Amino acid sequence: MNTEAIYSDETGQYVIPMEANPGDRVTIRLRVAHGHAREIYLLAQDTHYLMRPAQAGERFDYYETQVQLGDQSFSYCFSIRENEQEQCYFDKYGVSQEIRPEYAFRILPGFATPDWAKGAIMYQILVDRFANGDPTNDVLDNEYHYIKTMSRQIKDWNQLPNADFGVAEFYGGDLEGVRQKLYYLKSLGVEVIYFNPLFVSPSNHKYDIADYDHIDPHYGKIVLDQGQTLPEGARDNAGASRFINRVTAKENLEASNQFFVDFIAEAHARGIRVILDGVFNHCGSFNKWLNREKIYRPDKGYAPGAYEAADSPYHDYFHFYDENQWPDNGTYEGWWGHDTLPKLNYEGSEDLYRYILEIGKKWVSPPYNADGWRLDVAADLGHSPAFNHQFWRDFRKAVKSANPDAIILAEHYGDASSWLQGDAWDTVMNYDAFMEPISYFVTGMEKHSDAYEPGAQGDSERFENAMRYYMTKFTGSSLYTAMNQLSNHDHSRFLTRTNHKVGRASALGVAAASEDINIPLYKVAVLMQMTWPGAPTLYYGDEAGVCGFTDPDNRRTYPWGNADYPLVDYHRDMIMVHKCSSALRRGSFKFLKRMKNFISYGRFNEQERYVVAVNVGAETLEADVPVYLAEVADGFMVQAMLTNEKGYSIMPTKYAVKDGMLHVVLTAYSGMVFKQEV
Repeated sequence: MNTEAIYSDETGQYVIPMEANPGDRVTIRLRVAHGHAREIYLLAQDTHYLMRPAQAGERFDYYETQVQLGDQSFSYCFSIRENEQEQCYFDKYGVSQEIRPEYAFRILPGFATPDWAKGAIMYQILVDRFANGDPTNDVLDNEYHYIKTMSRQIKDWNQLPNADFGVAEFYGGDLEGVRQKLYYLKSLGVEVIYFNPLFVSPSNHKYDIADYDHIDPHYGKIVLDQGQTLPEGARDNAGASRFINRVTAKENLEASNQFFVDFIAEAHARGIRVILDGVFNHCGSFNKWLNREKIYRPDKGYAPGAYEAADSPYHDYFHFYDENQWPDNGTYEGWWGHDTLPKLNYEGSEDLYRYILEIGKKWVSPPYNADGWRLDVAADLGHSPAFNHQFWRDFRKAVKSANPDAIILAEHYGDASSWLQGDAWDTVMNYDAFMEPISYFVTGMEKHSDAYEPGAQGDSERFENAMRYYMTKFTGSSLYTAMNQLSNHDHSRFLTRTNHKVGRASALGVAAASEDINIPLYKVAVLMQMTWPGAPTLYYGDEAGVCGFTDPDNRRTYPWGNADYPLVDYHRDMIMVHKCSSALRRGSFKFLKRMKNFISYGRFNEQERYVVAVNVGAETLEADVPVYLAEVADGFMVQAMLTNEKGYSIMPTKYAVKDGMLHVVLTAYSGMVFKQEV
């Protein structure tokens, strides 16, 4: 039995329809080598479904059966018998000699992810560091005090961030700057912008939200700008009248929200969707519900914060360890003990619970019309897994009731399958089935640049096994919308990882991040990113050659006027390869061949067959790739992309396919994408 030829998955080629409703009849298909199966069953719980021949070809036979769905998850695998001696099982991990329930295929009746997100090109923006379009809203020197330092305005756009955690350093990036660069994002091929938090906040990263109802005027519009900055040495933000007016005056808040309305309308008109960052596990110590800094005042229409008074209407929004400390009760629970990140006490306040659900609905509804949420530290919310799951089930209902086409995408490390059962999250930031394995295979580096494992670089077996395992944790609907990143705001820049320097900017110096980098190797990673199942997501500036160790060094400004333009062009062309292919967006995936430093895989559907081959080593490699496993017919494949140390090419060169094999020659640090149309 040719076990390599056995194939099925959860795409629309093998599960029809791919996203079914309760009560639907679903057709499930399996592929085997021609003439290599005498009897095939689909095994589901206690029921065995005989699969009947549906299509026969020169190389493969296709079998199918129909199942009637209920309202519960439908799990299954396949039993394949060639003769009395040869029998095997097939599940999401592959061929086995035993039934493995943990790797079963799954259909979740009623669960669907937005079609627009499947295989979408996303672009993450930390607004302060992208583009300054409106200098009048820049944070000023000494505007306020935060975490033992005064706010500081960085006037040199090209200055590198402080190697320490400089949360109060601001470069002046804003939404107007992003608006002015929409033409660039469109030309790059971007379909979705994912914004780091936009709501009122004292930090440059804004994961410490002060007001969930309003866009920060420093990112939006400041129409009322009066008051004083703090004198040198001051620490009391009650005297920061300029800052207080900027972020609490209704005129500025309403103008900023309206600017955001107009921004999204323009982005949508250009065919670009917008995802917001939802930081709902904790807020910030500046938050109007806590008001530790005394900036939200009664004369501005704000109620006392829970820090200020025991009878605050927001008392139950937070958990206080000592109920006898008012006024100025600093005994509230902080996320991971951080007093600047008070944890929200959902179990203690039904009002808070309902309020955040309304916030979830508000920003995906008219007039704002955002296209979904990325959920920060989503598995930490609440104080128990049971409560956490219940909250996200309610959040999903609220958001989808307001905008059924909105995506709910969570930050999560490790196995997220319990949240991907169709009732909570749509998908996740794909650390385990993309970022981590890719980083180790291509560079040998941990994603923070905190460790280097030379043996991991080029270890194709380790890479394949990791990918196989973690991809089984997704259904097809979640996998094809998963956010596939090489870098982001929490990890070192991927280009920096290619230099194998272990450590942080505080110890190594910021200059070290750009030393000895390997751009050809980075381009191989990009090629894999653009051909892997999921939504390829660029972290702003990666395409321009921005380097950096883990945060805050990874939050450098976009180098307008100083970008690596050949690298930008490469991204643009590689994105175009992805966008023009239905197979790369949502087609089937199969590993084809592996060797030391070499991996190849196929992406295919009824219209197209793609084959990808990469070499992450310093020596030339040759390989005969069994492309027939990706349903490639004998004849020719056409080169769609070649990248190596000399540059890259999209010249449509033909390569012969004979007896199901494609011979490839890959020089050092190179990758190739081949295409065959059906």
